[in-house]
Amino acid sequence: MTALTLSTAALPGLRADAIVIGVAKGTASAAGGPVVVPGAEAVDKAYDGRLAGVLETLGASGAEGEVTKLPAPTGFKTPLVVAVGLGTQTEKDAAPDTEALRRAAGVAARALSGSKKAVFALPMTDAAEVGAVAEGALLGAYSFDAYKNADDAGGKDKKKNRKGPLAEAVLAGVPSRDKAFKAAVERATAVAEELNRARDLINTPPNDLDPEAFAAVAQAAAKEHGIKVQVLDEKALAKGGHGGILGVGAGSASGPRLVKLSYTSAKAKKHLAFVGKGITYDSGGISLKPAGHNETMKCDMSGAAAVFAAVVAAARLGLAVNVTGWLALAENMPSGSATRPGDVLRMYSGKTVEVLNTDAEGRLVLADALWAASEEKPDAIVDVATLTGAMVLALGSRTFGIMANDDTFRAAVLEAAEEAGEPAWPMPLPEHLRKGMDSTVADIANMGERMGGGLVAGLFLREFVGEGITWAHLDIAGPAFNEGGPFGYTPKGGTGSAVRTLVRLAEQTASGELG
Repeated sequence: MTALTLSTAALPGLRADAIVIGVAKGTASAAGGPVVVPGAEAVDKAYDGRLAGVLETLGASGAEGEVTKLPAPTGFKTPLVVAVGLGTQTEKDAAPDTEALRRAAGVAARALSGSKKAVFALPMTDAAEVGAVAEGALLGAYSFDAYKNADDAGGKDKKKNRKGPLAEAVLAGVPSRDKAFKAAVERATAVAEELNRARDLINTPPNDLDPEAFAAVAQAAAKEHGIKVQVLDEKALAKGGHGGILGVGAGSASGPRLVKLSYTSAKAKKHLAFVGKGITYDSGGISLKPAGHNETMKCDMSGAAAVFAAVVAAARLGLAVNVTGWLALAENMPSGSATRPGDVLRMYSGKTVEVLNTDAEGRLVLADALWAASEEKPDAIVDVATLTGAMVLALGSRTFGIMANDDTFRAAVLEAAEEAGEPAWPMPLPEHLRKGMDSTVADIANMGERMGGGLVAGLFLREFVGEGITWAHLDIAGPAFNEGGPFGYTPKGGTGSAVRTLVRLAEQTASGELG
């Protein structure tokens, strides 16, 4: 993990591999050229106030995500200046928003992989900006190379030649003794470290991360951070009547698990429950996925990874709220013992479900976990899942959908996502779609109308939330796994989607912002 340090030393005297500065895209009234943003004054002065012109000559425009490298000016002990674009700046003296800073820091950190030290001279005048730059740098520097040990010829060790992540990020102009700045950096570190741990879990191949292995990771983290943990194995799940989780895991040689993580605070007045879908590999079961849809299905436990990370982050931050995380873990495989289309499962709630499609398995494991969470009567439940392809069709690959049984709470979750910098969109739960899940042999079927499938899944989950309990459902199927190139602070592969939203929701609840 990249180390974070704070410094108030003058930029010219800092020794590092590079200095990172920000450049905005000017408006037409500013001739449309790049605009150097605050933080880079010393660099601009050393270029005799012509830094913007030099950058424009090099082709820089200030567009978001753009990286321009140039030699540091005379008198600097750092050899390189890295100018990163923050996007369009509407007003000449306007400060970039925190998400723009977070993304810019992430881009710069990734561009400087293999470097030992980089100085970030981006706008950091308040704690929010400091936290955004710190978080962006830590998230952008992420890399997953645990399995990259040998080259293509002969299996020789090539770790010495591989570029590792940026080793140290120095936040320039930030006094280390300022309590607000120090707290912002500590928060960013805790959240980013746990989010990156979620990314590691998502990226781990399914032959190394089955439900038992995931549960072991959770147990180790719980012990480290003073979190109570309970793991239900196959026998305990059968004894308790968790038919949904058992039914999904029935076809796998790796048994399912239900993990409960409990963080409690002596100052807490509220209790939140987070529930995560943890399908460590999803083949579709007997309803086998078609060719081309299996290769990334190690990511189907992203919801559980997000919940796990959020609970640990809440504990590390010492938030004044009780947070319980439920990880519904199973591997969905086809075999002679697998659940078949047409089977009826008796869920933990007592309801029966006719399984019409074994690839609609996430809602089955979540149903058991939602009812278990409901038994504790929390103030609110939020579930997170890579649940439906329909949500990807609706919102694309970077935005998750939010459904809820309470419009006010749905709006609050959306606000938390926006504050965290995670794109999200409110979605409805149309009552007329519920009828499509009527079954002639069971209380409900696990499939309904094809059109609006993401909303149908939300309606199914609502059936397993205890009466009178406020609940929201986050379908992160789109943004959970990035199959394209990296952007901002988002890497290729597992992203850790929803972690920051859950943490922000817990912070708002702890502070009383969320009633």
